[in-house]
Amino acid sequence: MLQGNAIVGQSGGPTSVINASLCGIVQAWQSRAGAGRVLGMRFGIEGFLKGQCIDLGKERPETIEALRTTPSSALGSCRYKLRDADLPGVLEMLRRYGVRYFFLIGGNDTMDTIHRVEAYCRQQGYPLVGIGVPKTVDNDLFGTDHTPGFPSAARYVALSVKQAGMLARDMKYVDQFVVFQTVGRSAGWLAAASALARSAEDDAPHIILCPERPFDRQAFLAEVKQCHERFGWVSVVCGEGICYADGTPVSASTVTDKFANIEFGAMGGASVAMVLHAMIRQQFGWRGEFQVTESLPMCAADRTSPLDVEEAYACGRRAVELAESGQSGIMVSIVRQSNRPYRATLETVPLADVAARAKPMPPEYLDPGRSDVTAAYLEYLRPLVGPLPEYVRLAGIQAEPV
Repeated sequence: MLQGNAIVGQSGGPTSVINASLCGIVQAWQSRAGAGRVLGMRFGIEGFLKGQCIDLGKERPETIEALRTTPSSALGSCRYKLRDADLPGVLEMLRRYGVRYFFLIGGNDTMDTIHRVEAYCRQQGYPLVGIGVPKTVDNDLFGTDHTPGFPSAARYVALSVKQAGMLARDMKYVDQFVVFQTVGRSAGWLAAASALARSAEDDAPHIILCPERPFDRQAFLAEVKQCHERFGWVSVVCGEGICYADGTPVSASTVTDKFANIEFGAMGGASVAMVLHAMIRQQFGWRGEFQVTESLPMCAADRTSPLDVEEAYACGRRAVELAESGQSGIMVSIVRQSNRPYRATLETVPLADVAARAKPMPPEYLDPGRSDVTAAYLEYLRPLVGPLPEYVRLAGIQAEPV
């Protein structure tokens, strides 16, 4: 039996399926007999501290259902670093609204927030159940095979690189190279997803740069030259957080956010795609393009992975089931059972473990001989992203003169 009210918040960058998790929580909560109200934080923990809450139970059922396919963060989000001094204020708000169940949908920093709030309430003798629901397009959340939001963002990247690569290939007499930048501060999961774009050897991308590998300027330019000699043009995909061996960001940014994370390309600085573009142009004199999508993969509802929607919703429902059973201090986790056919189960992982660790790409997913991924990574990724469209090429049969 669920006793007391629940509150749900969304935190950090959105995804195209984060609202599916919200939908799952609300619908599962409302299906429980005797459950109290289900409230929503406006703009995450920052808004909650200001008493900005809405009653999700007063929304029309069809509106809640439509959240499954609505992008961005319907409740509003924040990137607020919770301080110890804020914890008494959080407890005051929990008491004010009669909240006994605390759900947050987000990434590492969000899981740290739940962990700290739940632990503080326990110390103060306040009965609070805290459950985390995973979310991030970066896929760097520890304790889960993948995060809801990543499959759709990976699909966005793969489609964008595939289509932009066709454009670059057909315009190679004008532009000899293109650099595509993805988000991903310290993990290359999303940049690496671009490898799904390839159907033929000369398809984009030719070079994939991930933050897990130190960037070597001379080795990079050598790869660029080699690709240009083979194909007549070059496609480069880079994660925003690639760094030199000494840890200096290639973007040369020194601006940080509230969590001490580097804000790449901030304050008028050059994005890494712009820096790589300048390197290639200065070295070879070629004309080229750079493409920086920034947050677009986080809110592209037209490119969602059907599996991603399904799993995001299921994670939300599972969070309520766990709360009902009295479990607390945990995050819902996706555990893969098989690739072919794809099967996964929903398990749990302690919030303390998630908050303290990240999940970079493992070495076996990165090609040791060049800037690329391995077949093992594509095997991991394909069932999440789903099939991509195939496009034709002209046969190119030489016409005989009249």
